[in-house]
Amino acid sequence: MKLYLVQHGEACAKAVDPERPLTAQGRTDVERLAGFLQGAGVRVARVIHSGKLRARQTAVWLAEAVAPGVEPAQVDFLNPNDAVTAHDWQDEREDLLVVGHLPYLGKLVAYLVTGGTDPTLTAYRPGSLVCLERQDGEAWQIVWMLRPELLP
Repeated sequence: MKLYLVQHGEACAKAVDPERPLTAQGRTDVERLAGFLQGAGVRVARVIHSGKLRARQTAVWLAEAVAPGVEPAQVDFLNPNDAVTAHDWQDEREDLLVVGHLPYLGKLVAYLVTGGTDPTLTAYRPGSLVCLERQDGEAWQIVWMLRPELLP
């Protein structure tokens, strides 16, 4: 089972737009990530996001590439300061793409891999993805990470 943990694309500053939609660069980064994932044959059963506009926009574009016909779902445990223990990730059985925020995502990667919550374990930046994998109930492992500057 794989978890694809994505930080939403670059968002507008709150002073520019309180809803914080993706910037032009954020849209470009997410579109490039979607193209890469689609070309690599990544497919997931579900796509979930926090409900914040920037996460929802990111989830919709990525879902089109990796989960055609699947409507991204808003969940209530992916906000920046939510507890990483609010959802039992061990119960997940199918590949899943998660779009959220920092520091939550950094803490989640650390929690699933090491049991700690040090968000500096991964060098997230807007539009980044960390892929975790678990084999038959074993521990989660970081399989790969991709940042926007690595995409063509």
